[in-house]
Amino acid sequence: MARFSRADFTLEAFRRQLANVDALPQLCVLGLLSGVMTGAVMVAFRLLLDAGALLYMPGADPEAFEGLAPWLRALLPLLAVTLIGVFLYRQKAAAHKLGVGHVIERLSYHQGRFPLRNWLNQWWVGVVSVLGGLSAGREGPAIHLGAAASSGLGVKLRLPNNSLRVLVACGTAAGISASFNTPIAGVIFAMEVVMMEYTLMSFMPVILASTMGAVVAQAVYGSEPAFRIPEVSLGSLMNLPWVVITGLAIGLLAGLFIHVSRNRRLSGLPLWLRLAVVGVLTSATAWWFPQVQGIGYDSLAAALNNQLGLQVLLVLVIAKLLVTAITVAGGVPIGIIGPVLVIGAAAGALSGALGAWLWPASAADPGVFAMLGMAAMMGAVLQAPLAALMALLELTHTPNIMLPGMLVVVVACLTSRQLTGCEGFFVSSVRYGLHPLQQPLMQALSRVSVPAVMERQLVRTERIVTPEQARKLLDTNPVWLLIERSSDDKPVLGMKAAALARWLLEHDEALKGEPPPADEVVDLLEIPGQRVEMAPIALQATLSEAFLKLQDKALGALYVVHGYRPKQQRISGIITRGAIERYYHYSDPQDKEPTV
Repeated sequence: MARFSRADFTLEAFRRQLANVDALPQLCVLGLLSGVMTGAVMVAFRLLLDAGALLYMPGADPEAFEGLAPWLRALLPLLAVTLIGVFLYRQKAAAHKLGVGHVIERLSYHQGRFPLRNWLNQWWVGVVSVLGGLSAGREGPAIHLGAAASSGLGVKLRLPNNSLRVLVACGTAAGISASFNTPIAGVIFAMEVVMMEYTLMSFMPVILASTMGAVVAQAVYGSEPAFRIPEVSLGSLMNLPWVVITGLAIGLLAGLFIHVSRNRRLSGLPLWLRLAVVGVLTSATAWWFPQVQGIGYDSLAAALNNQLGLQVLLVLVIAKLLVTAITVAGGVPIGIIGPVLVIGAAAGALSGALGAWLWPASAADPGVFAMLGMAAMMGAVLQAPLAALMALLELTHTPNIMLPGMLVVVVACLTSRQLTGCEGFFVSSVRYGLHPLQQPLMQALSRVSVPAVMERQLVRTERIVTPEQARKLLDTNPVWLLIERSSDDKPVLGMKAAALARWLLEHDEALKGEPPPADEVVDLLEIPGQRVEMAPIALQATLSEAFLKLQDKALGALYVVHGYRPKQQRISGIITRGAIERYYHYSDPQDKEPTV
């Protein structure tokens, strides 16, 4: 039976265990903490929306724009873009990045570390966007707030960077779970859209985080499903061809949405003009059709229950799609997931109404097609079919809708990707060449931190030593000698200790028992042996960071720096290309065939 000491339960031991690829218990602990924290953050964000709605919204409902006077609901978007322009865009350009795209960018290129200023901006920009009558959702802010808060916990505890990746996924899943009350969809969204991988080491902590996020949200808002809909089914299988046609149409709508939101002509306009276009367009549309404002969950619920007229459905499909896409193209950082669900549900309801007119005897209820359209639009825009299907199941609580749901989601995703040339909305928004999260090798190396493979047996020494000092250097059986230079601008050099041991042996043989000269010294840069230039790398870094740093041809290895204050830093180990290659080329020796 394994014995544990008090040292096994210290924070330092916890960090050391997290550096390995098999730190599942430790990651699960982080998942629980992340879920509780993100759930609390999401509840606070929703309370902020409710508090803001108390000031002027009918019934203190953040979605009740229809109850406002036309002049007031038309004025709100103009005020919203003015506030965002004045208080957000007067900051540095790096502070403008918010939402899911920002989360993926920080995970891909910054090891999951988030700037505090962006996190603080997300709070008020998210509230202003929704309550200001822009076509915006709360899921984007929830994901950013949750992921950044979870990552911040890891940074505060000085955890290795490979665990920060998992914390970002945990915060994402818990944010979706607490926002929609959809814990399974939160898990799939985090793995499919943000992490872009499915591994056991990530799945279990993310599941725990999503569960705890939902528990915290349900403790405040109850466990009722997001939408109440009657029991419905597809009915006759004769509806399946119309399901395929619906998927084709929604896939084209998804492609249109992405192309408009990436319109370079609009995004190239001066900032003041872009914000003016967004504000005036939203304001003019809201004067006549307030359904385009806000998230639109009230309209979504009405579409699922077949309670919207054709005119309103057309407005939601055309006007809300264009207003949302132009808002994104105009540079306003909004959440798109909620509006995308509303647009898809309206498009599906229109398709169902047309099918009922063409085949009244066998056509399914338009509410069924509204459900299918909701999932199809989400899947096609995000290129996340599993997340869309799980959202469909958890939002509607209708398991028998899954068969046509799978068909319509796949058709819509294929149509958007193949016929309109659109990749996932968030991937295309952060792509600079080949996306790092889509490279299997970089994914594998990102799961492990350098302490897991670094060589710890080393000793630091000056360049010039006496033979006696040289022998003492070898007393601890080091593998590496780190040769310190006379000035900081010269690179640290590393040499295998075996080279010094060989030189001392040959030196003693050459003396033939005679005592060495009293003033004899050893120049470690002159004795035979291969020396390599080294550069520093942080103890928290992942193998992917080390791999990229070692692409510099001049570097032969990296020395791992431990410590957080410059004058107190120490070198903990050495990592070489060979150590990284042995990690990802590793195979069990028992699997090899015996040689003769």
